[in-house]
Amino acid sequence: MPSSTNAPAPDELRDLLREVIDPELGSDIVDLGMVRDIAVDDDGSVEVTVALTTSGCPLRAQIQRDIRTRIGAADGVTSVHIEWAEMTQEEKSSAMAKARFNVSQRDEDTSIAPSTHVLLVASGKGGVGKSSVTANLAAALAARGLKVGVLDADVWGFSIPRMLGVSGRMSGNTDGDRKQMVPLERRIGPGLLRIVSMGFLVDDEETALMWRGLMLNRGVQHFLQDVSWGDDLDYLLVDMPPGTGDVQMGVAKTISRAQVIVVTTPAVAAQKVAIRAVSMARKSFLRVAGVIENMTAFHCEHGGVYELFGSGGGATLAHDAGVPLLGQVPIEPAVSAGGDAGEPVVLGTGPAAEAFRAIAERIVSEAVQAPMMMGCSARMVEAANAARDEAAEPARDVSPDGLAAVGEA
Repeated sequence: MPSSTNAPAPDELRDLLREVIDPELGSDIVDLGMVRDIAVDDDGSVEVTVALTTSGCPLRAQIQRDIRTRIGAADGVTSVHIEWAEMTQEEKSSAMAKARFNVSQRDEDTSIAPSTHVLLVASGKGGVGKSSVTANLAAALAARGLKVGVLDADVWGFSIPRMLGVSGRMSGNTDGDRKQMVPLERRIGPGLLRIVSMGFLVDDEETALMWRGLMLNRGVQHFLQDVSWGDDLDYLLVDMPPGTGDVQMGVAKTISRAQVIVVTTPAVAAQKVAIRAVSMARKSFLRVAGVIENMTAFHCEHGGVYELFGSGGGATLAHDAGVPLLGQVPIEPAVSAGGDAGEPVVLGTGPAAEAFRAIAERIVSEAVQAPMMMGCSARMVEAANAARDEAAEPARDVSPDGLAAVGEA
């Protein structure tokens, strides 16, 4: 049935579905041939027919959620219904070919276990509290008894060591012919943090690192490929540098299964910049898991609420991106004080601590779920991986001294 002037055209909705990424294959469901048909009624109701590689695909719930989120946010859409089908053998073969191509072009070997949830904490600009959010979410997850890796990919502006109260120099070990760096650790309750930062490779945290794009990329690549993260790591949180530059593109290529959490403030100016981080993630075929609004408002002890940085930026960004607003963190002096002292505020009490714990709960329970690598397209991924050449790579010097020497070359 043709759509009314108020309802979007099927082609518009198909373009939106290009932002729904199969988390195993690292490509959008339109490109993979999974979207068979889109029908739009005059009243704005939409029916999408999606073909899965198998009717029992364990990723069905996540794909369904992402489709409903993207289509449901479009102007003129009143409801979304999804019809499920199963791919023909020819369609599966085509998807397999696409999987092989994606693997050969994008994925790179890392030392991160396949079962680890990888979250990139990103922002469009600096000054929105992205590192503070990363540190507090990591501490909140560890307090739940999880093993959490924290990678400080903000090489120029590293701050994670101070915020998590960890100092020292990273050591190295040897795994067969390969040298690996060992993260510094901190226990939080029943859980454990494993932390990697350029701050553990310099003599003084005030030292300026004057590295250009290629050196930055290579340094972060070492952190992803040559660190002994451990097979038991539940989460890896990556504190990304602000913006959409070399490091961001390099990380997206190296760990294409990662999901992105975008941090913004309530200010409209910050929200308009933060949408670029969403755009970069989707152009890199990464799933955007949600938005966190930081510095939402200041609640004084007399009951007054002061929106010092405006209001609505996080909700607007989440709506425009078609993703959940994971939470809003109020302005509280204890957040800054905790970061300076190396004791994240989430380990204490107060409105900000409660907000961070609530976001961590959402991450664990609903918002960010690792794909179940069984049945479905996972078997195609395994076949594609097996098809790659397993050419042995020469041993590299990834000791702390060796990595530091990258910047001197």
